Amino acid sequence: MKLTRAGEYAVRIVLRLAQAAPNTWVKRQQIAENMDVPYPFLGKIGPQLAAAGLIEIAQGPKGGYRLARAAEHISLLDVVEAVEGPIALNQCLVHTDACGRSPVCAVHQVWHKARQDMRNTLASANFADLAAANGLRNC
Repeated sequence: MKLTRAGEYAVRIVLRLAQAAPNTWVKRQQIAENMDVPYPFLGKIGPQLAAAGLIEIAQGPKGGYRLARAAEHISLLDVVEAVEGPIALNQCLVHTDACGRSPVCAVHQVWHKARQDMRNTLASANFADLAAANGLRNC
């Protein structure tokens, strides 16, 4: 699995919001400048993150983006899957009917374990810890 540009930008957006004080609205332009995210991408990625319940979006002069829940309750896995969809190394992990050999395939078990290990690693990384470790630097 290779993270797309949208996935990378989503991580940067949420990281910037995690660096702000709780319940603070951060302007889109500020996120774009601070995190090197092209402004037009914010308009595409923001709604995906909001639909996943990770951020809130407010329009107007006092609006912007903010986290929808505490940063310690948002994992790297949450953000990646909000934009990229379920993590999978191959089709048989996502669509069980993609390969009729999955129940007897020894390689399938390796793919499954690798997927679980990756999901566990990303799930264990929360944005409170990432923001504390990152300061105001870009990823």
